[in-house]
Amino acid sequence: MPYYLLQVTFSAEAMAKLVAQPENRLQSMIPVIESLGGAFIGSWLSFGRYDSVAVVDMPDNITVKAFSMAAMAGGSLTAFDITPLMTFEDGVEAMRVAGTIDYRPPQA
Repeated sequence: MPYYLLQVTFSAEAMAKLVAQPENRLQSMIPVIESLGGAFIGSWLSFGRYDSVAVVDMPDNITVKAFSMAAMAGGSLTAFDITPLMTFEDGVEAMRVAGTIDYRPPQA
């Protein structure tokens, strides 16, 4: 199954609720991921644009996008970015394939 980096930003209202009543959101996220046939790898709170990041293993692009749509539809997030990830082993194979491609850049 493919790995994905998930980056989320909470709305101001959702953050206010979490400050007023702290809650570990992983307790609600992990069962949803598992119900979709995925596996939870890890998650962290983060600084900057995103409040939290997670790495998950999901069956396919459709499933991970459906998860993001459902989460955004809940109204507590203002961003849910998905980045597909590749293992280093697959990356090395991509390098091998790239070495066989006869690509010619545009001529000036």
